[in-house]
Amino acid sequence: MFAALADPTRRQMLQTLLREGSTSVPALTAELPITRQAVAKHLATLDQAGLVERAPPAGREVRYRLRPHALAQASAWMEQTQRAWDARLGRLKETLERPTR
Repeated sequence: MFAALADPTRRQMLQTLLREGSTSVPALTAELPITRQAVAKHLATLDQAGLVERAPPAGREVRYRLRPHALAQASAWMEQTQRAWDARLGRLKETLERPTR
């Protein structure tokens, strides 16, 4: 997931999905300075990472949307890691501020 999010083009695609709700390869191709094939490859990467999914069909056009709760596991891990770092840095601060005898 983090590898998929590392690419700025994929993050821009996710921003479009956040804003629009769903989108298609042609719509993303019109918005981004990359080819249709590149858009499709980026969407495949986001799909493999569990971040997007195909929306239910509404005609011939294939649309993509954000996968519900896709970032929940990554978010929980980051929060847990942040708490651990904060605790470690707090102990380090206490140690460094302790008066020496």
